[in-house]
Amino acid sequence: MFVSDCLGVNEHGHLTIGGRDTIELAQRYGTPLYVMDENEIRRACASYKGSIERYYGGHGLVTYASKAFCCKAICKIAMEEGLGLDVVSIGELYTAKSVGFPMDKVFFHGNNKTPQELLAALEYEVGQIVVDNLVELEQLNQLAASQKKTANILFRVKPGVEAHTHKFIRTGQIDSKFGLALEGGEAMRAVLEAIKMPNIHLKGLHCHIGSQIFDIEPFQESAAVMLRFLADIKKETGKELEILDLGGGFGIKYLEEHDPVEYDQYMKKVSQTVGAVCQELGLNTPFIVIEPGRSIVGPAGITLYTVGAVKEIPNVRTYASVDGGMCDNPRYILYQSEYEALVANKASQPRSEKITLAGKCCESGDLIGEGMMIQPVQSGDIVAVLATGAYNYSMSSNYNRIPRPPVVMLRDGEDRVVVKAETLEDLIRNDLL
Repeated sequence: MFVSDCLGVNEHGHLTIGGRDTIELAQRYGTPLYVMDENEIRRACASYKGSIERYYGGHGLVTYASKAFCCKAICKIAMEEGLGLDVVSIGELYTAKSVGFPMDKVFFHGNNKTPQELLAALEYEVGQIVVDNLVELEQLNQLAASQKKTANILFRVKPGVEAHTHKFIRTGQIDSKFGLALEGGEAMRAVLEAIKMPNIHLKGLHCHIGSQIFDIEPFQESAAVMLRFLADIKKETGKELEILDLGGGFGIKYLEEHDPVEYDQYMKKVSQTVGAVCQELGLNTPFIVIEPGRSIVGPAGITLYTVGAVKEIPNVRTYASVDGGMCDNPRYILYQSEYEALVANKASQPRSEKITLAGKCCESGDLIGEGMMIQPVQSGDIVAVLATGAYNYSMSSNYNRIPRPPVVMLRDGEDRVVVKAETLEDLIRNDLL
């Protein structure tokens, strides 16, 4: 019935998450409200970590992609579960450092890191800086020399594999702002330059082909491409790189008809490809890194809203407007991401009405979904949008000067706030006259 295992319906006909009544949570904390099930998050972490043990003999690491959802609490959860961390900005890095996250398990990504960010990575002794381009490589070498340090790096490489997903979240093809191309020898030139640099230690390669991918084959293909490049590097330089970071992008179930492959099957199939190609090419199996983000937190989260106006336009559509919108979930307006929604206080009833779920921002495009089947809805109802644990809070904004909602985390039936609701004073805190 639901897109996430942590959801249910109680004896009152109310939606539950992690066994807690969502209507009670909405009454306690107000709406909009992000709610996340910590047990579900930890279960996903353990599943991925277990697959590294099963299929790579523990010779690998799961790094949580913090861009999906970043706050001190989630960094601490990842640390406690034995995961590494993928960061893409000085803000994400600083958040990780604030909870004492082990810096040797941090991978610093980004296609245009600033000098300030690179210096922070060196100062914090980040384990691996994932270098995106030759300009960054030269700059990092100079900065490392100025600090009398050696920077451990991976190169981000475009494997030329196109994933079947929205064009805005495809990243592995040649026409991408990310990474170095294999075509034309760009990636190999970068490798040869890095090996000569006195303050650079090239440890491995990284790739990422996109997000919300349901097929296994693109992951297998990109692993094979990257291993062949590792073999080319060994042949050209005599150096066998030790790390292969295969990225993430595993799809989750946003709609009932979505049928994502079990994460364990991704890991099993890709490990088989890695083993076969390494044997074929005479390579040692590299230390394998994967970077799931969405699939760890996405299914564990929901967003609760209160319905205001319900506006029926005969023979056109019915708008149900809620007290949030693109300011707390911009994914529909960005790339028409589809979600399941239901009336949380009528969760046991059939979804018999088709509506457009509209936000409160002053934009015609401020919609959370169109043509959504939902229970009969009226003003004052609580609507839950499902599978919003990834890329909702992290993409939220103060458009129209709307404060960001709080994030509540549930664990073993207990609730706690992990991100406070913004206040009106927060909105003007940095304003100057």
